Amino acid sequence: MTSPSHANQSHWDGDAANYHAEHPEYLSSFYWCPEMLHEADAQLLGDVSSAAVLEIGCGSAACTQWLSTRARFATGCDISRSMLAHAAPGLALTQADALALPYATDSFDVAFSAFGAFPFLADLDAALAEVARVVRPSGRFVFSVTHPMRWIFPDDPTSLTAEISYFDRAYLEHDSAGTLTYAEFHRTISDWFRALQGRGPFLIEDIIEPEWPEDLDITWGQWSPQRGELFPGSMIFICRAYS
Repeated sequence: MTSPSHANQSHWDGDAANYHAEHPEYLSSFYWCPEMLHEADAQLLGDVSSAAVLEIGCGSAACTQWLSTRARFATGCDISRSMLAHAAPGLALTQADALALPYATDSFDVAFSAFGAFPFLADLDAALAEVARVVRPSGRFVFSVTHPMRWIFPDDPTSLTAEISYFDRAYLEHDSAGTLTYAEFHRTISDWFRALQGRGPFLIEDIIEPEWPEDLDITWGQWSPQRGELFPGSMIFICRAYS
C-alpha cells in the first residue's frame, strides 16, 4: 500500500514545474501565505542573526534563501527532489521526510514551515515530535497552514458556499488502479491545539489569521480577493518548545 509520504513525494515531483509557473510572485521570497505576508514585515521568527534555522517542507527554498544572509545558519529539507531542484544554487538543502528529520537532537534554535509538509502528513504527532527533537529547549517553531475554516469550501476561488464537512479530516486521490496519488489532511482548531499543546511538545504563544490586503488582486488556487474579504484562508501558529 502506498503511504501518504510516497504518494505526495511522487505528486510534487511531477507537479514542481507547473507549481512554479503558476505562483512566481509567492515563490520569489519569504512569504508566509497566499495573503503575501512577508517575514520582513511580520518578523514571526524573531531575531535570527545568531540562530541556526531549519525550514521543513521548503520546496524550492525561497524562504531559506532569504534567510541565508540574515541567520547565522539556514537550511531546509523537502520530500520532493524535483522541488529542491528549483532552488537557488549554493543553499544547504536536504531531501527528507518530515517524519524522519535527518538532523541531530537540539540542532536548531528555530524551525519553521511556510505552507510546507504539515498539511500532507497523516501522523501529525510523529512530525511534531521530530520538530521538538531537533529544536533546542525553548526554541521557536512557526508554521503556516490552510485555515481550518477554509476546508469547508470547495476548491474554487469564486465559491462562497460551504459544501464540505468541517469534520471530514482527509482528502485522498487515487488512480484507476486504486493507488494513492495525493493525500492532504485537515485539522480542526481543537485538533491543532491538542496536537501542539494539549498532548504535544509545544506552547502556543500566538495565532495569526492574516487578512487579505486591499491591494492584492492575485488569485492563488482557492485563495481570492472575494473570499479573502469575508473569511480567513490561512493560519499561522507561533510556538515555543518546552524547556
